[in-house]
Amino acid sequence: MGSDSTREQVRQRYAAAALKVTEATPESTSCCGPAAPDEIDQRFGAGLYGDDVDGLPAEAVAASLGCGNPLMVADLAPSEWVLDLGSGGGIDVLLSARRVGPDGKAYGLDITDEMLALARANAATAGATNVQFLKGEIEAIPLPDESVDVVISNCVINLSTDKPAVLAEMFRVLTPGGRIGSAMWSPKTI
Repeated sequence: MGSDSTREQVRQRYAAAALKVTEATPESTSCCGPAAPDEIDQRFGAGLYGDDVDGLPAEAVAASLGCGNPLMVADLAPSEWVLDLGSGGGIDVLLSARRVGPDGKAYGLDITDEMLALARANAATAGATNVQFLKGEIEAIPLPDESVDVVISNCVINLSTDKPAVLAEMFRVLTPGGRIGSAMWSPKTI
């Protein structure tokens, strides 16, 4: 299977997930809408964030499809600029924006129009003004060289067929002394 075919399959899957969240009714709290706290699988997605998600839009939490919490290892500080690869519904971007504060910035990068629309709506609902969502591929990040202090990722690198290109792009956009915070698995499962 070629990289374009794989990318399209990934895009379709995440587009469908975003649509399930946005089309959910308040009564729909099973697989497709915001899950009730006792319905969240604590080993995956939103279940890995604990109380960190308090105050976030339910749709941002429901759209969390990652395999870990990159903020557990990112150690973000006020005024830093952060890039989240594969930002989905925006959970990691919104949490990053909280940590870096009004003098910092949190970018989210995604290939899926539906996820980007959901993330932008979640940012508006949350009142987050220090966020920006970008459309693009993680193998060709649409930011200038040395433009962010931290790159975070919540397992999306696993979906790329060209991991060396992703790593090269991450290092290209990092400022000197910048760092990577990647959740490749949950500490709960180790």
